[in-house]
Amino acid sequence: MMTDTEIGRVEAAQRSPDHGWQAVVWDDPVNLMSYVSYVFQTHFGFERSHAEELMLRVHHRGSAVVAEGGREAMEMHVEALHSYGLWATVRKAGVA
Repeated sequence: MMTDTEIGRVEAAQRSPDHGWQAVVWDDPVNLMSYVSYVFQTHFGFERSHAEELMLRVHHRGSAVVAEGGREAMEMHVEALHSYGLWATVRKAGVA
């Protein structure tokens, strides 16, 4: 779970005019699907159904965009996802 300070930094970065970035989670052979769904619920506060939808997208398609916004905010999300043991990257929006 993010601290109040980290949440404040993410919110400030998301308000910045640079919103053309995405946090992408990639499929890996290590983490259980239930764990990936748990991380999405815990870190992002997603409802269970949305977290499971994203987890299935990762599993079946190989990746899923889990957040969009400013670059700094997406880098913070990716760093947090790494701390959970997930493979995640930042990319410019519109890149397939």
